[in-house]
Amino acid sequence: MNQTLRRVLILVENLPSPFDRRVWQEATTLAANGYAVSIICPTGKGYEARYEEIEGIHLYRYRLPLEAEGAKGYLVEYSVALFHTLWLALKVRRKHGVDIIHACNPPDLFFVIGGLFKAIFGTKFLFDHHDINPELYEAKFGKRNFYWKLLVWLERMTFRTADVSIATNESYRKIAIERGGMNPANVFVVRSGPMLERLKIVPPVPSWKKGRAFLVGYVGVMGKQEGIDLLLQAVDFIVRDLGRHDIQFCLIGGGTSLEEMIDLSRTLGVDEYVTFTGRVSDQQLLEVLNTADICVNPDVANPMNDQSTMNKIMEYMALGKPIVQFELTEGRFSAQESSLYATQNDPKDMGRKIVELLDDPDRRRTMGAFGRRRVENELEWKYEIPKLLKAYKALE
Repeated sequence: MNQTLRRVLILVENLPSPFDRRVWQEATTLAANGYAVSIICPTGKGYEARYEEIEGIHLYRYRLPLEAEGAKGYLVEYSVALFHTLWLALKVRRKHGVDIIHACNPPDLFFVIGGLFKAIFGTKFLFDHHDINPELYEAKFGKRNFYWKLLVWLERMTFRTADVSIATNESYRKIAIERGGMNPANVFVVRSGPMLERLKIVPPVPSWKKGRAFLVGYVGVMGKQEGIDLLLQAVDFIVRDLGRHDIQFCLIGGGTSLEEMIDLSRTLGVDEYVTFTGRVSDQQLLEVLNTADICVNPDVANPMNDQSTMNKIMEYMALGKPIVQFELTEGRFSAQESSLYATQNDPKDMGRKIVELLDDPDRRRTMGAFGRRRVENELEWKYEIPKLLKAYKALE
């Protein structure tokens, strides 16, 4: 390996490290393979320290003034993040050195820093494509206005600046090549495979069922495109129309829509059947998911979610849990026979599929075992490590 390309700076804005699992897996993998790694990210609950070193990785964090909701809010948030990230990037370069900038989106603004470092210091720029932001914007706001056009332009500039990009699936790779104009030889698929040493199968904790016979689990962000409102409508259908009072739902995760979804559960009159935990520790997450009889992914069927690989799906599979989700291209690719697929955005059909699966224990066992084997044999993070290192090799 070229000795001048060992010092890596990872930029991430939407989650703190090491909470962001993909970023942390990438960082620790690089460190284990001879790279010196630093990360710049925001602070978050439990990750308030402005600087710390974990497993030999230097973590520099900054505080964001708000968690944005509207388009103008995102503009403020991302502008502040860009300012802090640039200042800290210069600090990291001075203290540790930077040969490669590994930028994770959202937002698609780090090409500004990558481009500056390329022009001034000869730094290589690798783009880690986590979200398709034009589709994400349209999913959140239902518009193709000035901001949507701006996001398309920022995405294009990011790909043009990148020496190499990595995609989480083939759908994202296609976007990098066709919309981003990247050379196919410089686009690598590195999926967000789970690490089985973290996702351990442990004994269930019956108290999470709140005295009911069954538990349905969910883990993820509480945002508009995650379809929590559709899941709550499915709960309402299960309770009111199907007359089932023996099913508890536990929803793990925080986000801008959390309070709104709690209010909706009360409005629908199903709040006694739904537990909202907010963000929880890994121990509590494992307790809930191991206790769950099935897990759900109610992501809204739209271009964003159809082309995105959801980490929650593979986490469910890693724990041997059968799944119910809406019909989505990448969701089906990941889960295959470990999931039932409801009609897109139809909460009643999701409700029927949930009840159908809960009432068939043999099918649940078969589906759960299939998902676990698929992770063990194909999707676990260890299978992605050579692909990540190959992308880095292409920077030489």
